[in-house]
Amino acid sequence: MARTVRGEGRLDTVLVLVCVALAALAMLMSRRTREQTAMSMRTTVLAPLVALEGRAAGVRAAVESRDALLQTRGRAVRDTMNVRAVADENAVLRRLLGLSARLQDGFVPAELLPSRAGDEFTITLTTGSNTGVQPFLPVVTADGLVGMVESVDNVTSFAITWAHPDFRVSAMSVDQSAFGIVQPHLGAGAERWLLEMRGVPFRAKLDSGTIIVSSGLGATYPRGIPVGTVIGEIVTPEKWARTYLVKPAVLPEAIGPVLVLLPARAQRGVNGVWTTVTAADSAARAVAAAGDSLARKAALDELAARRAALDAQLADSLAAADTIGGGLGTRPAPRVMTRADSLRADSVRARQRADSVRAKQRADSIARVRPAGPPPNEERE
Repeated sequence: MARTVRGEGRLDTVLVLVCVALAALAMLMSRRTREQTAMSMRTTVLAPLVALEGRAAGVRAAVESRDALLQTRGRAVRDTMNVRAVADENAVLRRLLGLSARLQDGFVPAELLPSRAGDEFTITLTTGSNTGVQPFLPVVTADGLVGMVESVDNVTSFAITWAHPDFRVSAMSVDQSAFGIVQPHLGAGAERWLLEMRGVPFRAKLDSGTIIVSSGLGATYPRGIPVGTVIGEIVTPEKWARTYLVKPAVLPEAIGPVLVLLPARAQRGVNGVWTTVTAADSAARAVAAAGDSLARKAALDELAARRAALDAQLADSLAAADTIGGGLGTRPAPRVMTRADSLRADSVRARQRADSVRAKQRADSIARVRPAGPPPNEERE
């Protein structure tokens, strides 16, 4: 091992001395000779190294251009996401402005602040008692009901959302055919973010897609605020009432800027403010009416086909009876009375009845006009 290290050291020394000698020789050469020598070395001994350097430079340029392209693409994606977020925020603000224009007055706009850690069912609003906000006021958006103000500070307030376990609202269908109490659906997983409408009378059946709004029973929520849409009926131990699963009108990720309805506005009501509820209900009724008309038309067509088949069968049986009666010399089958014959007979009977009534009236009128007294012959005698 020691000899090997010593031998490698001697080789390095020899290579250094050779390089120094070649450098001194190159310095002693003329300029033209040095250039010719360098060119010959580049084209012979150093040619593979020169080609490798050129290839490495191409790879380095490709890597740098790819990095620049990825950075440009990332900036474009980020700008697109920012533009989409800005567009979504503008759409929400436009809808909220439309809602405020329909309300006209009696509300306070507010934005959301970061919530307290571990409390996902409570939101913090940037408005407080200095703007007239009080506990138990409804919090709404352009989509519908968000929740209720729970506590108020001077410049901030805390509200519970519809997913809070203590949330309750008296609700009804848009056509007022069913009433009930809407509360959070305390399920597992994604079903935790749904609502359920309990206490619906058993005789009231709600179809999927029925819009549920606040009924106005109570002092907190005015009548007509969208609460959600019926998904379907769920089975409960209660046999005297129905329970329906409801999709909230305002989804958790869609909660942004909100409006707090003041007591004066809540007392006046919000009828006609959420125009989409009426439009959706009208559309649902139109679809149901169209389905009913199609079903009615299909039933009438089927009834007409059955009548045509019975008439054809009756005609065939009558023709067969006539053929058999002619061959045996028997009397033909009696004529079957049709609807036209029955109508004609009814008209004849009605005419006869009218004639008899008219004759009776004429006799009564003649008896009423004839004077009372002895006949003319008796006066002569």
